[in-house]
Amino acid sequence: MNDILHDGGATLAYGALGLALMALGYLVVEVTTPGRLGHQIWTEGNRGAALLLAVKLLGTGAIVTTAIVTSDDDLSRGLVDTTVYGLLGIVLMVVAFYLLDLITPGRLGATLVNGAAVHPAGWVVAAADLAVAAIVAGAVS
Repeated sequence: MNDILHDGGATLAYGALGLALMALGYLVVEVTTPGRLGHQIWTEGNRGAALLLAVKLLGTGAIVTTAIVTSDDDLSRGLVDTTVYGLLGIVLMVVAFYLLDLITPGRLGATLVNGAAVHPAGWVVAAADLAVAAIVAGAVS
């Protein structure tokens, strides 16, 4: 019974941490793109904004999952490791976004959420986010 309670508590702790990191990922997309993200996705049906958010959440989830799977048996150390790797992944995804913004014409954030259709650059940003997530997940393991 103690194992079930311990494992249940660990699941809740890791779940809460994962949700907090995904919320941070949401805020990152909110800050790097013009307009209100929730309105663009749920009211305007903006596919570009939805793609950016979906990939950021998937990437963050992959990093958090890898950090959890490879963490120590010590819960507090595992939570710290997961937090650090999750934050590093989000920071690196932001850096990749701004590097792409630097080397491409116009303002990347505005380009990606302009209109309901997905701009081709959205797929490039999506690939960059997934690649960064894979790199961080690989570094964790």
